[in-house]
Amino acid sequence: MAERVISGDYQLQYGDYALELLNTNPGSTVRIDVYPEPCLSTTTRTFRRIYVCLGALKLGFKVGLRDFLGVDGTFLKGPYPGQVLSVVGLDSNNGIYNVAYAMVEAETTSSWTWFMELLGEDLELGVNSNFTFISDKQKGIIPAVAKVFPNAGHRFCLRHIQENLKKQWKGKELSDLVWECGRETTLNHFKYEMDELKKMNDEAHSWLCKILAETWSKSHFSGRAHTDCLLNNLCEVFNAKIEGGRDKPIITCLEYIREYLMKRFYVVQKEINKCQGELSTTATIVLEGIKTRATKYVAKYNGAGKYQVASTWQDQYVVNLNERSYTCRFWEIIGFPCSHVVSAIWNKIENGEDAPDIEDWVHPCYKLSTWKAMYLNKIDPKIWSFNVGRPKKKRKRGVDEPNSQTTKLSKKFLALACSKCHNKGHNSRTCKGQAGIGEVGSKGKTQAKRKRQGKGNRVGNSVK
Repeated sequence: MAERVISGDYQLQYGDYALELLNTNPGSTVRIDVYPEPCLSTTTRTFRRIYVCLGALKLGFKVGLRDFLGVDGTFLKGPYPGQVLSVVGLDSNNGIYNVAYAMVEAETTSSWTWFMELLGEDLELGVNSNFTFISDKQKGIIPAVAKVFPNAGHRFCLRHIQENLKKQWKGKELSDLVWECGRETTLNHFKYEMDELKKMNDEAHSWLCKILAETWSKSHFSGRAHTDCLLNNLCEVFNAKIEGGRDKPIITCLEYIREYLMKRFYVVQKEINKCQGELSTTATIVLEGIKTRATKYVAKYNGAGKYQVASTWQDQYVVNLNERSYTCRFWEIIGFPCSHVVSAIWNKIENGEDAPDIEDWVHPCYKLSTWKAMYLNKIDPKIWSFNVGRPKKKRKRGVDEPNSQTTKLSKKFLALACSKCHNKGHNSRTCKGQAGIGEVGSKGKTQAKRKRQGKGNRVGNSVK
């Protein structure tokens, strides 16, 4: 009973939550889906799904300039089975940025298709959209993405691929080699690592070749997403944050998610206020690491805008500053200038030529101005009564007002008299024969004492 008062009732907590959310957060999208009812005369319907995309999240993601989304689902822990579906992107600081979430009956092709169609309407994504999604290959997600966004890229989490491979072929060396294949950014290096994998285990190589390299290796990634992410830990982080609300009733769980997102916006805003410079905090750290590695390279200019960049271990690449192309594909995939480009720019400066600023080669999605724009709109708070269905009292009774069930008045604020000495200020349990304040003196004490003695004698005589 106490749990129902605090968190709400699982059966009764189905109120006008959608309308309340739309009133407090303009621009949001809340869609409710119900089971089809064979009897049309029935006025009620059975709840099946709810989709939520808050207005602040929608506007922030559109200005983030990053066409990359992670999709995943996690189960509910209450008495009614279900799944929480989520779509999570990346902000300018490489932090998670939740876009939309939903509660559905199960992870199926139907529920994922319904979710993706609503997401496409909110983000204004058409059939020819070239967004990039990453998932754990859970049930229904692959055909749903292929149906709603046939031209979109779909990456698979490399950790899950590795775990599936380990079920048949164990060994740390084999697993490490799979990761090397996924991290390589050029086709030549990818083919070399795959050949090494084939030499080690031909069966594992054949099993891995059945999975398209476009879904798990950087060497085959396009530059649309501006990230080299190989893991779907975006959604896993979000699922861990909302774990405390997954065992609650439906509205309590939805409010738990909204409150977490509202608090996260405030925490990120404090970090934005501390940041100084042109780039976000993480982008600045990444660029400094690139500059440190660039000191190990030597660039040689050919006089026509092209540079041959090599390191002490004979790792050679070609950089074309005029066309912004490089054989390592680092800038194309992630949006940062690689160490070879930085080395070429430094060589151009040493020769007394005009060279662009290194920060200008960073994609705008990592700029501090973009980071601020993503969190400019805030999620508004709201007050929701979780005790849906609980009858309210008509009004509160006054202090001196009698209860409707009894005619007795409250004894609060009344000065009661002792039943032994008849003095006020104490009761019979604490009576020591004292006089009440401002009541009686020594004469009252004597009379009370004689009265008690006489009462005792009468009782004694009756016993005899």
